[in-house]
Amino acid sequence: MKLIVCVKQVPDTGDIKINPETNTIIRESMPSIVNPFDKNALEAAVRLKEAYGGTVTVLSMGPKKASEALKECISLGADHGVLVTDKAFAGADTFSTSYVLAEVIRTLGDFDLILCGKQAIDGDTAQVGPEIAEHLGIPQVTYAAKLEYADGTFIVNKEHDEGYEVVEMKLPGLCTVVKSINEPRMPTIRTKMAANRAVIQVFTAADLTLDPSKLGLIGSPTRVKRAFSPPKKESGVKLDGLESRAATEKLVGFLVGAELI
Repeated sequence: MKLIVCVKQVPDTGDIKINPETNTIIRESMPSIVNPFDKNALEAAVRLKEAYGGTVTVLSMGPKKASEALKECISLGADHGVLVTDKAFAGADTFSTSYVLAEVIRTLGDFDLILCGKQAIDGDTAQVGPEIAEHLGIPQVTYAAKLEYADGTFIVNKEHDEGYEVVEMKLPGLCTVVKSINEPRMPTIRTKMAANRAVIQVFTAADLTLDPSKLGLIGSPTRVKRAFSPPKKESGVKLDGLESRAATEKLVGFLVGAELI
């Protein structure tokens, strides 16, 4: 079974900085992590490999430092890492990103299943996975909470607010997964050392047959009118050093003053 997992390196901070001219996140100076939902997708792929054999390739589009995220994925069970990086891709929205990733997947050759996290924690759009499937013209199931494989077909439990929908999907296909599908494993010292020696395959715009009008900020149909970091909430009031009766009276006083009671 040939499995491809799309992962994204996302900012690991609550202090997001926005470029006021492009309305995009300034990523260069921020600490980064592998998108948590993508780790669930990776774990699902590794478990399928362990059960049925095959290979797991992790694919990411981003700056050169995203190779660190790919090596982390290799330490968690992936076999190969592929990085798509080029200044021509900077500022890409979900359409442009999915277009480039789909073209890379075509270049890599045949596959059985593409797995993605349900969404990235920086954009929260949940669009890239489904859009990759549309570009490739393959079936897709989103919000997968359980995957079962038999005779070239996946039975997928698709999570809803009020339960699950059971969907049958033939291969090749794509699934986006939710957090409840599994608990991602931790790397070991041995797998970390092996991953550090791994060679990441790199694609640039010149290595692919791409339509320049669909690349980067200029090729993105999404236009962000304004982006900003929300104001930090003020901390609450602590009633320290008071007896229970005095603390209760103080609390009631606050609630009366706020016209809550």
